[in-house]
This record gives sequence, C-alpha cells and structure tokens, in this order.
Amino acid sequence: MITATDTNILLDILIPDEVHSSSSKQLLDAYLVKGQLIICEIVYAELASQFPSEKELKSFLLDTGIRLIYSNEKALYVAGKRWAEYSKNRKHTLQCSECGEKITFTCPKCNHIIAFRQRILNDFIIGAHAFIHAEVLLTRDRGVYKTYFKELKIKM
Repeated sequence: MITATDTNILLDILIPDEVHSSSSKQLLDAYLVKGQLIICEIVYAELASQFPSEKELKSFLLDTGIRLIYSNEKALYVAGKRWAEYSKNRKHTLQCSECGEKITFTCPKCNHIIAFRQRILNDFIIGAHAFIHAEVLLTRDRGVYKTYFKELKIKM
C-alpha cells in the first residue's frame, strides 16, 4: 500500500503538538507497516522550513521511511482542474478543516460579506498527488479533501 502524507501530520511530530503528536506518530507508524509512505514536492518544501539544512531534512525522511515522489502531469492537471472548480464555486465562507462546516462573516459596520481566500493551489496539488500516486492520504485537513477529492481515502 502506498500512503501519501500531508505536511500537518509531519509537523505534529516535528513541532510537538500536545493534541496531535501522539496520534500522528501512531498513524505514520501504522501506515509505514502497511507499505510505503510518500510526500509530494509541496510537502517537501513546507518541511524544509523546519530543518537547518537539506542534509538534515533528507536524513529525517530516510529515518522515517518517507520518499519524495514528484507529481506527474496528470496529478498537476487534476490539481488545476479541482482548484478551478473551487475558485469558481467558492462562496464567501470559511470552511473548517476538521469537520467541513462553512461559516460566513459580515462586517459589523456596513453588513457587507467579508470574502476570504482560504485555499491555495498547494492544497490541491497535495490532494491530486495523493489521488494519482497513493491509495490513502494522511491529513488532519479533511475539509478540502472531502469536498474536492471525494474519491480519495483520508485517514487522520
């Protein structure tokens, strides 16, 4: 089994998060036993911010058994199409990354709806990469993946 990993699961371990650190570590260990763990180039770049050198990042990935797999043209195309769908259908709401609930905010002075740009293309590249290159995505960010990658199996 090939399992893709989102940045937030790895950051739970690298920047110890009292709430999620233990469960994220257990999740990674459980899926490593089942097969291969992979990340895309976006996750690699986001992880780079946590290491003083490229050598230390590569060492972390080697020690954890995580491989960098580059996105292919199909994954990038899917990411672009799903992001375009999101951009076209985006309402003036925020979506909870835990449960998917959508919330609207209005200005208290003029009652105008406050628009947010909550998702960027990176999220869609991570999702499309997992959809094309893996069977499962480990993430705590269910909202966008549940909505725009319904066919993707998500574990958290």
